[in-house]
Amino acid sequence: MVEITEIQVDGYECVKRAIDPASGLHAYISVHSTVLGPALGGMRLWPYASEEEAMTDVLRLSRGMTYKAACAGLALGGGKSVIIGDPSMKSDAFFEAMGEFVDSFGGTYITAEDVNIKVEDMGIVARKSDHVVGLAGKSGNPSPKTAWGVFLGLKATLEDVYGSDSCDGKVFAIEGAGSVGSVLADYIAKEGGKIVVADIFDESAQRVAKATGGTVVGPDEIRAVDCDVYAPCALGGSINDESIAELKCKIVCGAANNQLLEARHGDKLRELGIRYAPDYVVNAAGLINVYDEMMPGGYNEERAVKNMDQIRESMRSIFAISNEEGISTATAADRFAERRVEEARAKANA
Repeated sequence: MVEITEIQVDGYECVKRAIDPASGLHAYISVHSTVLGPALGGMRLWPYASEEEAMTDVLRLSRGMTYKAACAGLALGGGKSVIIGDPSMKSDAFFEAMGEFVDSFGGTYITAEDVNIKVEDMGIVARKSDHVVGLAGKSGNPSPKTAWGVFLGLKATLEDVYGSDSCDGKVFAIEGAGSVGSVLADYIAKEGGKIVVADIFDESAQRVAKATGGTVVGPDEIRAVDCDVYAPCALGGSINDESIAELKCKIVCGAANNQLLEARHGDKLRELGIRYAPDYVVNAAGLINVYDEMMPGGYNEERAVKNMDQIRESMRSIFAISNEEGISTATAADRFAERRVEEARAKANA
């Protein structure tokens, strides 16, 4: 039997821990906010070093989902689930127990795939809960859609900095040649952008360079490339004290989550005259795509892609707030999201 315990955390609506000795499940679900709608956020399986590390991650991620959904204009709140463990421990009983855990939220939390979780795993979770999206035969692989959303955010940022959204003739240093970074590189190259790419797996970088007519540099060189745009599409924390000192770009815009190692790094980019496109704004298309599964009549790809245009409009609003209030775009994005949440809260209480 799954043992579920609620944990009180200031600023969060509901945080729970689940332990199932029979299957080996040890997981946390955090619902940060449901002011705008049910909290949707992925499920990740990771070998966290401690319970504290897992708690820190689920709280940070669920809060980020609230802001991402708010900036994307979705009727969704923010939530996340994390499982402590190794992917080798997967089993039907394991994910059925996780399904019971998800279902204990009664629909205030909706789950989907994230790190180390596959569509097939979600299918098992769905045996025990209806509050699952991203299932087989519906919205499909979100990576190409995420890349398209980043491209839209990139074009808004190019327009803001250069007065034109054209990629033609500009140099783009892309860190990460995976499922999102490779598609983003292709979009840019088709508009005449020059690609410089790096990845810890050299064969992936070489493949992207060959497809786009670009060049490859080492992972330790990409942040120092003389370019117009640095696009982090790999791990988080790529904008830090060390990397900021190396940057030779006018724009930072990529798909990676949590690009700023600390909030102050957004302020530092502003001081240096580098325009930062907040990651949770530009990488929201995967969320927009899976959200469409919840619409009347089910998933409609054309409608989902059209709704991704909101990313470009949100970026324009964020730049306006940044300029008007003299703050970093990172802070402006937070305020943009918080205003939408507070407006909805005030309307509900009126």
